[in-house]
Amino acid sequence: MDNQRVFLWIALALMVWLNYTAFLQYQQRTAAPPSAAQGNAADGLAAPELPAATETPRLPDESVDHVPAPPGLDAAAAPAADDSPGGDRIRIRTDVLDLEISLRGGDLVKAVLPEYPVSKNRPDLPVQLLDPTADGFYVFRSGLTAREPEASTRADTLFTATQPEFELAPGQDTLAVPLTTRLENGLLVTKTWRFERGSYAVGLEQRLENEGETPWQGASYLQIRRLHDPPGRSLTDVESYSFRGPVTFNGEKYEKHDVGDLAKTGIEYTTDGGWVAAIQHHFLTAAIPGDRARFTATSNAQGLFTVTAVRMPTTVAPGEGITFEDQFFVGPKLQDQLEATAPRLRLTVDYGWLTVLSQPLFWVLSNIYALVGNWGWAIILMTVLIKLVFYKLSETSGKSMAKMRKLQPRLKALQERYADDRQKLSQAMMELYKKEKVNPAAGCLPILVQMPVFLALYWVLLESVEMRQAPFALWIQDLSSRDPYFILPLLMGVTMWFQQKLNPAPPDPVQAKIMQLLPVIFTVFFAFFPAGLVLYWFVNNLLAILQQWRINKVVEAGGA
Repeated sequence: MDNQRVFLWIALALMVWLNYTAFLQYQQRTAAPPSAAQGNAADGLAAPELPAATETPRLPDESVDHVPAPPGLDAAAAPAADDSPGGDRIRIRTDVLDLEISLRGGDLVKAVLPEYPVSKNRPDLPVQLLDPTADGFYVFRSGLTAREPEASTRADTLFTATQPEFELAPGQDTLAVPLTTRLENGLLVTKTWRFERGSYAVGLEQRLENEGETPWQGASYLQIRRLHDPPGRSLTDVESYSFRGPVTFNGEKYEKHDVGDLAKTGIEYTTDGGWVAAIQHHFLTAAIPGDRARFTATSNAQGLFTVTAVRMPTTVAPGEGITFEDQFFVGPKLQDQLEATAPRLRLTVDYGWLTVLSQPLFWVLSNIYALVGNWGWAIILMTVLIKLVFYKLSETSGKSMAKMRKLQPRLKALQERYADDRQKLSQAMMELYKKEKVNPAAGCLPILVQMPVFLALYWVLLESVEMRQAPFALWIQDLSSRDPYFILPLLMGVTMWFQQKLNPAPPDPVQAKIMQLLPVIFTVFFAFFPAGLVLYWFVNNLLAILQQWRINKVVEAGGA
């Protein structure tokens, strides 16, 4: 029975390690060479730009089950870039976004997040999501697609704006940026981008006035195009563990898509309440149509993936007009904003298969943070709450371990008596356990219960942008990254060693040596985990030591 405790400790170590390496293997299967744009951004150099894209998604037909994928996505296709000169772009600034819109197509082509620096070491270098350059190609596309190509807006359709810059003024809560163009056959199109203070959700209204003599049949479309550039594998960079690529929600099911698989088959469906997005660690862009739409996702051989939503077609008679209201999201994965923007958009916070535990843990952490204003203290207080929830279970286990510790001299005597007969030794030990009403496997239960909580909290700390670069105290200035000096993992290892000293040693010498190595093994594993997770385990160990010390004193004094 003693073997079970040792094997369960080893199983925990193996599960942590396998959880760690599984994502490295996933990256190895899907990773492409780092894009030149990453290097250029670091060097402050601009990548070369390619000619403007002109393709427009085809209008879906409600009378058929299949709609062709947007053209221009064959294996030989290369990413197209916005090559418009500076005069053909306008700038929009809100309190949380710094954007550029190209007048060719009227689309967002650059998005900078001033409140989110790339790293704490470079506070002057904010995260940039959209990038129209060739090597870092990542853009929104939007427009109107019609049965007649000349009645559609294209990526090179030239819009006009009333001014070159728009800014959300102090005290102003909303900002509207209208762009207009005229198509053939008397069609007037107005694209109005809408922004709100503090929000990363961007509204898009596309108004078509049919001033011609023939009916217009078409719909609005939204599109995200990105050159796939997953981060390189790294033992110390937590970003390399997170999924990066296209995701879809069909109204019921959320799916992450392998870019290589999309190049082979692609996907398509028609639904209400769906959306498409491109996610990465802590950030995303999403396109949310305002009505029923046909969704497609595909990729080419170069890793350029395209996710598109095209509304069902409608007809606008001469002299009439129509307004299509859709929405984009460009920014950090702030769960309250994601939930308010679209149904289930918060699933892009990729907690994986432990979402059912991670979401409640994040809710608890968020509410504690609202009270204390520090994520580190929130983690400590949540650890205390978790310990209280499992207190009775830990107490029962602790009493069993304390009784085992009290039996150590008698167990040692049995070992000496039956040194040459392992079978009789096992029988004698089992009889002793039964007589003293001791369960040697009881110490394993708290560990088994805490394993899913531990892994769920791991994903909360890894994926929640709310804790990105969040400081705690002293040298811990980013709870979502590893301890830069490995002090906290060492302290955690020391608490594990003290915890072992309070528990009975395994009777088998080999097992005892393995147990002695576990603090060292765990210290190495935890050295590369987020500091917030190590803080949780360290505090949990301290509480467990205090509880077991008290139980040992009671049992040694003859208490129950």
